[in-house]
Amino acid sequence: MAKHDALKAQIETLRNAIPELKGVLVASTEGLPVAHSLSNGTDPNRVAAMAAAASSLGRRISDSLSTGSLNEVSIRSEEGMLFVYSAGKGVLAVMGPQGSNAGLIHLEARGTADDISKLF
Repeated sequence: MAKHDALKAQIETLRNAIPELKGVLVASTEGLPVAHSLSNGTDPNRVAAMAAAASSLGRRISDSLSTGSLNEVSIRSEEGMLFVYSAGKGVLAVMGPQGSNAGLIHLEARGTADDISKLF
């Protein structure tokens, strides 16, 4: 199975596990979309750039505070949530509506990020 197909399969497995997700995206650390499944016409280029920027800022903060390697960044807003997970040489962005079960998202997405890191 090609890497892109394997990444798409990981994304679909995550979306099937948590149907209320608004989107899932894998991006390079440079901010380029690699694979995605997004709702409502969301621009994958924009999400990839923002997810990579959030991950980069999180890494800088982790380094400055000497807290070890960055694992994830969480952003909560009025109408939704964004979780960005380190995935080797990439990042996994998971978007959910406000009120989503963050524990379930973390449980599923952390494993997915680990699996994706092995593909990079």
